Amino acid sequence: MSVSVPPRLPSAPDPSGAPSAPLHLAVSLDGTGAHPASWREPGARPGEVFTARNWAGLVAEAEAGLLDFVTFEDGLSLQSSSPDGADERTDRVRGRLDAVLTAARVAPLTRRIGLVPAVTATHTEPFHISKAVATLDHVGRGRAGVHVQVSGPAHEERHFGRRPAPPAQEELYAEAVDHVEAVRRLWDSWEDDAEIRDVATGRFVDREKLHHVDFRGRFFSVRGPSITPRPPQGQPLVTARAADSAAYGLVARSADVGFLVARDTARARAAVAAVRQVREAAGLGHEPLHLFGELTVYLDGTPGAAAARRARLDDLAGEPYEGDATVFTGTPGELADLLEGLHREAGLTGFRLRPGVLAHDLPAVTRGLVPELQRRGLFRRAYEADTLRGLLGLGRPANRYAPAAHPAA
Repeated sequence: MSVSVPPRLPSAPDPSGAPSAPLHLAVSLDGTGAHPASWREPGARPGEVFTARNWAGLVAEAEAGLLDFVTFEDGLSLQSSSPDGADERTDRVRGRLDAVLTAARVAPLTRRIGLVPAVTATHTEPFHISKAVATLDHVGRGRAGVHVQVSGPAHEERHFGRRPAPPAQEELYAEAVDHVEAVRRLWDSWEDDAEIRDVATGRFVDREKLHHVDFRGRFFSVRGPSITPRPPQGQPLVTARAADSAAYGLVARSADVGFLVARDTARARAAVAAVRQVREAAGLGHEPLHLFGELTVYLDGTPGAAAARRARLDDLAGEPYEGDATVFTGTPGELADLLEGLHREAGLTGFRLRPGVLAHDLPAVTRGLVPELQRRGLFRRAYEADTLRGLLGLGRPANRYAPAAHPAA
């Protein structure tokens, strides 16, 4: 579904006199782009899609545009347009690199941008994910996150054979909530100063500052402690996506950033209100939560050019591509109008953009959209923090297992 562009909104302060809060921006990195025919576009370089050079270049472009973070998409089966498994098509990108390992490879080549790989909670153990993402946070010096998703299809379950059949959707999300809680506790299982590293005394670690987490939920029982020291951020960023209300509980109870799929301002506003209501009911209303809108974007500086390119891609694919998120086609200025309106009217604090063609639309975001938002005072002109949590205005959480600090006498 395409969206119409509303009249340009003024970038002046709102009627209350308070300046509009700045926007946060992230991009999704997946293959050669969101459109299934994106690999056939000039500049797409499909021969490099499984190389470190490709991913390093994409993240470098996003960092040059001062974006908050990138997400690395992942999954448990080959990409397919069929809900029942492989669609047998050979004219589309098939296959992915592991998202966490790709992020770890890119981390030493970047300095400030956040790195958020996707993991599937349904068929992975919290212990494994906790140490993988903690390692990424150490390698990236405080810039890691994890995008938590679930897996329901039977053909994905058969890769593992752990269950006779996938659980119902509500069970999948409830399990993911348990998964995140176990992961968060494992990140806290080492106190910040547990490592002594005292050569003179021969003590590398203070065993009293490593803690059994003893998590027992409906779906997991995790003893702990982790084998990886506490991440530099304390708690790396956790994100989750809600394409519909079934995932609102996961976003509200477990995430620092939620990606909401809403087709227009009214539905975006309703989704924001619903998620915040669930969070309040869970007793977490005092905890900060960013809610981002999600859009697939085709951008060009010349009016009509992006629409023509999208139509050409649809012709190559043999069918129009819509996806399950809003599809925007237009100029960077028109997209800035839309984002500004959603930001002010729906209460979204940021956006995750899915470039239709990474080779074209990612630079259009960083070199076209970002300068336009900067001119409106809606986006940073320099990175203001060294950690991903810092970029999003989130504090470093205290360790739940450490004794409370005593006030100075």
